[in-house]
Amino acid sequence: MEGSNPTVFTSDNVPQAPEDPLFGLMAAYRKDTFEKKVDLGIGAYRDDNAKPWVLPVVKQADEILRKDPNLNHEYLPIAGLAEFTTAAQKLTLGADSPAIKEKRVTSFQTISGTGAVHLGGLFLSKFYPRPSDQPIYFSSPTWANHNQIFSNVRLPIKPYPYFSTKTKGLDFDGMRSTIESAPEGSIILLHACAHNPTGVDPTREQWKEIAKVVRARKHFPFFDCAYQGFASGDLENDAWAVRYFVSQGFELCVAQSFAKTSVFTANEREHSISSQAQGQMLEISNPPAYGARIASLVLNDPALFKEWEANLRTMSGRIIDMRKGLRENLEKLNGKEGSWKHITDQIGMFSFTGLTEKQVLKVREDAHVYMTKNGRISMAGLNTGNLEYTAKAIDKAVKEA
Repeated sequence: MEGSNPTVFTSDNVPQAPEDPLFGLMAAYRKDTFEKKVDLGIGAYRDDNAKPWVLPVVKQADEILRKDPNLNHEYLPIAGLAEFTTAAQKLTLGADSPAIKEKRVTSFQTISGTGAVHLGGLFLSKFYPRPSDQPIYFSSPTWANHNQIFSNVRLPIKPYPYFSTKTKGLDFDGMRSTIESAPEGSIILLHACAHNPTGVDPTREQWKEIAKVVRARKHFPFFDCAYQGFASGDLENDAWAVRYFVSQGFELCVAQSFAKTSVFTANEREHSISSQAQGQMLEISNPPAYGARIASLVLNDPALFKEWEANLRTMSGRIIDMRKGLRENLEKLNGKEGSWKHITDQIGMFSFTGLTEKQVLKVREDAHVYMTKNGRISMAGLNTGNLEYTAKAIDKAVKEA
């Protein structure tokens, strides 16, 4: 056999993609042999021993499934497991939601939160009436995947101010002003709770102001809801913003995540929306069944649901304790009460520390504490064994870099 023809996929046609900074950080952490190294980059929950925690309720549901003599692994319908998506609707919108009672809600099971955002973006790109160059607006900063997802579905992207480096809190005036000046009918992406990556959420009064602006400008709200129950430990509290917008009569989309088994939900007024969204689901044909069945068991069984709520309180409670501990240690070291208040003001998995890139790199070099260059840390990476060590490393970097 003669030599093969040269590839058409040359570097001119397919340029080298930049390395994902988070995965690069994880790779560097894994290669580090220092005994006391600390991983604050990982976006997944860890227990106080720095180990992944399989929720006890998930183990119970898994055991029930495995013992079910009628269990099979046949394909699910294109829209997913109906018992799961129906329960997911009630979880986010509320069991007594008028939108559900009036059959104005349609939901589709997707692949992870990324898949839910992608399906929503693809649907809006194809069917939402807007000039082709009109962007979708999302917060600066936002979850890194948002940039790629919306670019891939050919939705132009534009940021609105969100995090104030001065106050280390919400730049509410900047956010409101930009949304207000956006072209009428723009798509506005909003984090429902536990904003990723800052941990900064609007207050309820601020949410009401945001809703007023969105309504006045006839914008279309798209909620990314990745941390319901994990933010505050209260499922109802964490769903407040979405439910408020629905109560105000908004037509909207929600990308809802159950960590690898996720749902895209639309509050619709035309039944054709459901058929077209299902058409977009043909990209994956049939969503995975096993995770959906576990989630469905937990959501629909009262005893398992109660256990899940307790598990959520365990996780969110540990994160809150780590926030308090980090702040207390840092303020004890610098002697300035309130100087790290933003750590406890923020909520959820992540915190924007306010560290500069230079300080971040010094922490990594001196103490082998790994975090992203923008100063974001995963609070789940902290535990009683490394909390004081990490605080000392951060304090040193702030004073010296």
